[in-house]
Amino acid sequence: PIPTGPDYALPGNKPFDPSWEVTPRQVRALAEAPGDSIMILDVREHDELAIARLPGDRVLHIPMGEVQARLHEVEDAAEGKHLAVMCHSGVRSFQVAVFLRNQAELEHVRSLAGGIDAWSVQIDATIPRY
Repeated sequence: PIPTGPDYALPGNKPFDPSWEVTPRQVRALAEAPGDSIMILDVREHDELAIARLPGDRVLHIPMGEVQARLHEVEDAAEGKHLAVMCHSGVRSFQVAVFLRNQAELEHVRSLAGGIDAWSVQIDATIPRY
């Protein structure tokens, strides 16, 4: 299972860590760049996806609890790309990023700092906040 708990979650006052996190602006820049250099893994639950979602074909939705069983889908989607893992605020995505780096040995994995909430504030205010 994907490790959870205080050792795998970022405290609310923890500073941004570029070795583990990517900003919404960095993800948008990679998504808008020529080529196919980024995939976004949305690990939120189905009910959250119904409230707010990123558009486009660079987003793969696999709820956190299903990532381990569907690891092959993540590996296939991330092959040769940067992988930004996204949740609501960045805690679950960080946990999944740790799992993917340690268990799947995916190197170019980062958690989207602030999650879809930060995306809504910094990039696209039409995406509902919840």
